[in-house]
Amino acid sequence: MKRIKDIPDFDRPREKLAAKGPEALSDTELLVVLLGSGVRGRNVFQVARSILKKLGTNGQRLEISKLISIEGIGVAKACQILASFEFARRRLQEGTIIRNTHDLLPLISYIADKKQEYFLCISLNGANEIIGNRVITVGLLNKNQIHPREVFVDAITDRAASVILAHNHPSGVLSPSPDDILATRQLVDAGRILGISVLDHIIIARKGFISLKEKGYL
Repeated sequence: MKRIKDIPDFDRPREKLAAKGPEALSDTELLVVLLGSGVRGRNVFQVARSILKKLGTNGQRLEISKLISIEGIGVAKACQILASFEFARRRLQEGTIIRNTHDLLPLISYIADKKQEYFLCISLNGANEIIGNRVITVGLLNKNQIHPREVFVDAITDRAASVILAHNHPSGVLSPSPDDILATRQLVDAGRILGISVLDHIIIARKGFISLKEKGYL
């Protein structure tokens, strides 16, 4: 099995990246650079390939429990990998123009199959470009848990002109609960005071999504 020390200096992942840029590396090589080293009995290429296999499972996002199940990945390394992936995901989203609900779906679809409710706030500038996409809470959604200060604090820092709210229904039911409606109206009122428009609130599940704006709740 290939090991770093068996590869010529010029073709080692880190040296190749420095000389040719990250585009010249395979997915395995990029992970090798991120990991740095393997563990006893498993070299870094083997560990990297195990991570790629996890990434390829049903198109699901990596979670810390999946990473630490891989031999050679501890909690610290798993956190480093997840932080790197999340940082890249956020940077790729910045500048994306949202013209309608469908433009946003690819950016929130990862919460559709979560077993808990994830509440997101997507910040937009005056040109409807994404400048932030954050998880505000994880757990049951109600008007008491979703406090306006938690939702708008980062949007204010972003100097956002507007926000779009989104959360998932693990039950798969695509209709707003009374708490969904109350929380949404509370946030719309708070945004109006702050000068930050709430453009929509999307509920997403495995089978699809609904827009509370289209349903007349905003």
